[in-house]
Parts: sequence; structure tokens; C-alpha cells
Amino acid sequence: QVRLVESGGGLVQPGGSLRLSCAASGRIFRVRTMGWYRQAMGKERELIATMTSDGSASYADSVKGRFTISRDNTENLMTLQMNSLKLEDTAVYSCNVRVLSPYAGDYWGPGTQVTVSS
Repeated sequence: QVRLVESGGGLVQPGGSLRLSCAASGRIFRVRTMGWYRQAMGKERELIATMTSDGSASYADSVKGRFTISRDNTENLMTLQMNSLKLEDTAVYSCNVRVLSPYAGDYWGPGTQVTVSS
């Protein structure tokens, strides 16, 4: 099967940057989509960035121009570069992969906390 683990979260001041990574264990041959979600306290989970198998990326309006999703060919499956962070970016960030083969399924990491505070 596939397991995902996020890293790189932490405390940052407004205007600062963080880089999140999503490491995957298990075999992944084909992927439909990869993405990053976040859930702030008391709010619904929000899709903020996705990348399709052909490398096309899309972003939520709330992060467009500030966040960048990238595929990583090292031990990390993907990364999320977050710049110009705002107080409202505070949330638990989770990575998601929709795998086609060999173990088809929808996989999630446990999440990493990002706190933007002065």
C-alpha cells in the first residue's frame, strides 16, 4: 500500500515562507492527481493546490500567486512552497494522492500544522 507523511510545518511570522514536503512509501506507478489540502480550526477542509499527471497545476484563489506545488523526484513525492504567508493561512496541511496503479486508491497524510503568527 501507500503511506504519505508531511513535513516542514511550523511557526512563521506573517510575510514569511515555509516549504512543505510529502514523502511517500510504497510503490506508485501511475497517479491521477496530487494535491494539498488544509483545514483551519472550525472550518471545512479546503483544496488549495493540485497537480495532474501531466504536470498541470491549479490553485485556490486564496493562495494563487503565493503558493507553488511541485513534483519531487527524490524521496519526496511533492512539495508546497508557501510564500507571503498570512494569518489566515494557519491550518493543518495535508497531502493527497489519487493513485491509479499499482495500488489504486485515495491516500492521505496525517497532516502538518502551519501557524502564522506575529
